[in-house]
Amino acid sequence: MTSSQQVQRLLALVPYLLAHEGASLTETASTFGITPRQLRGDLSVLYMCGLPGLMPGDLIEIDMDAVDGQGTIHLSNAEYLSRPLRFTPDEALGLVLGLRSLREVAAGDVLAVVDSALAKLQHVAGSVHELAERVSVSVESAGDLVRDTVNQAVGGQHRLELVYDTPEQTTRRRVDPVRVSIRDGVAYLEAFDLDRGAWRTFRLDRIAEVHPTGAPAEDHGPHPEQPAGWLEALSGVGAVTLELRPPAAWVAEYHPVQAVEPVGEDGTLRATLPVSDPAWLRSLLLQLGDAARVLDPPEAADSALRAAEETLALYRHVWGEDLPGAGEPPADVPAGDRGGGAVGTGDGADAGGAERLGSRP
Repeated sequence: MTSSQQVQRLLALVPYLLAHEGASLTETASTFGITPRQLRGDLSVLYMCGLPGLMPGDLIEIDMDAVDGQGTIHLSNAEYLSRPLRFTPDEALGLVLGLRSLREVAAGDVLAVVDSALAKLQHVAGSVHELAERVSVSVESAGDLVRDTVNQAVGGQHRLELVYDTPEQTTRRRVDPVRVSIRDGVAYLEAFDLDRGAWRTFRLDRIAEVHPTGAPAEDHGPHPEQPAGWLEALSGVGAVTLELRPPAAWVAEYHPVQAVEPVGEDGTLRATLPVSDPAWLRSLLLQLGDAARVLDPPEAADSALRAAEETLALYRHVWGEDLPGAGEPPADVPAGDRGGGAVGTGDGADAGGAERLGSRP
């Protein structure tokens, strides 16, 4: 822990304790995500702080005997610090975008709480609200009926039967749901698959039907932790560095960038873009094809690569190994289904195009 982190916590701790007279040492430590011992150390620091002059009437008063004896905190003479800290722009933006992502998978009472929190944040965030409006959040989730049924089953610990679509087949699965999570812009149901006898994750957008069975979910032991997506591994709002060939140079002008510099003499750019939504980045990479390359973090391209490969798998499933030429789907394929056309740029929707998209250095 750095000294700046401790100062931030102390400034948040004082108004909290003023509003919670006689707060429990243990519960307060849990609220702030620290140990009771760390909190005891924070209180010792606060006990020596106050207004200039540092005379007895200027210092913050804390009953340390009650802290050590009864485990309760009585703080006074700090009313000048009673106003809670305001969020920094980055903190407020991260919360707004995080709540928007959560809203894509929430249902029922949770959805109402998320909407209420969003309304309050956007009211007090000031200029951050305007910035947040320029950033779209898109999570690949499910329709309202599927999402509501899944969330109710998770909350009530009820067994479900799914009709689940993959590029290769459609199957019926009996599952005991545990939770809904978001990784790299995709919503997943994490559940124990009774037919496979193992823990599995199911993409919500591939659940064609979901039916409650009326049976309670069983306890299958500890649930394995899923690896974090690349964006979740970064602190705050993440960023990605792209190499943009001339056909993709417009990205640096159209989207907010943190840094941009020319590379070579052919018009290629290296640009660093803030990313709050992996689904947006995946869509952008699929649109740019081999005109863009992910430099850092390299795993940021993985989701787009998977999407391209799955699109090719669907084409092969329908048309066999001989794909339509020149990257153009047949005339009878609806325009909304022409996902393969964006996989390769200029060389057709072939496997090589999928490998080039977002390729690593």
